[in-house]
Amino acid sequence: MKKVVGVLRGGTFENYEKSLFEGGKIISHIFENLSDKWKPIDVLIDKNGKWYLGGLPIKPSHLMEKVDVVWNTSHPSYSKTLEDLSVPTIGVNHFSNTLGSREMLNEHMKGIKINMPRAFIIPVYQKDFDGSLEKYAVRKAKEVFSKFSSPWIVKSLTEDLNTGIHVAKTFPELLEAIIDCTKHKKSILVEEFIFGRDISVHSVASFRGEDIYNFPPTEKKNGVILSPGKFTSLEKEKLLESVKKICDYIKTTQYLKSDFVLHPSGRVYLKNIEFFPNLDDDSCFHKSCESVGTKAHLVIEHILEEALL
Repeated sequence: MKKVVGVLRGGTFENYEKSLFEGGKIISHIFENLSDKWKPIDVLIDKNGKWYLGGLPIKPSHLMEKVDVVWNTSHPSYSKTLEDLSVPTIGVNHFSNTLGSREMLNEHMKGIKINMPRAFIIPVYQKDFDGSLEKYAVRKAKEVFSKFSSPWIVKSLTEDLNTGIHVAKTFPELLEAIIDCTKHKKSILVEEFIFGRDISVHSVASFRGEDIYNFPPTEKKNGVILSPGKFTSLEKEKLLESVKKICDYIKTTQYLKSDFVLHPSGRVYLKNIEFFPNLDDDSCFHKSCESVGTKAHLVIEHILEEALL
């Protein structure tokens, strides 16, 4: 008999559109690859907080009778609701969710001695409060310039997956990038550009007999994913040591992707962490799985099965 996985999407929080996208991906992936054992069903929470199962209204308390496990791609508060109802849940916990804030991530990583590129957050531009956009952008660009030198990476902190990223090498380019990013009406992240190799490491709990199984580090070079990447023993040791520190600190229990820059000096910088695997066929996650003789859908199945234990 097939097990039923409810994929929770939507909700009353800011990441509504991103949640719809990620939840849709996991529904499609399970349907296309695991339908012999698992039946995915959509659990949608609309912007008014109403719950739907397969398009029909439902009370959260009735979910336990309808699904075996819920994969929550929305806010972690919903996981708490489901756990209180004894519904097995996959998702990001409250603490990990706070690390979605770049300022919080920087602060916590500093405490465990994980290097990160220096960063500066520009608050949302408000015309009535901040005055003319041009003068506001100049003030903020000067603040960035006083913190760290070029080149800079500039991007809006928006859930829009198609939002572009600017690389500014001069003050005028920084100014132009800030002005362009204000149109998204979100805070703006300005980060120092660290020259080096782009590396990613995927980690999965309780896989292949290990508490945390780290897939071999991959490298993205000229748009091509090299999996596994070519590293010296010392480079690999430094990368995996950083991953272990991060996993131990945030106590990840399901999946984690850690993105790094490996500087020519050998120094490792954490750029970002993610708690949801990219399920596209040509993704780094897929290639990492294949590099160790498994498939992405088998790892997803492992995560589902672990949630039931």
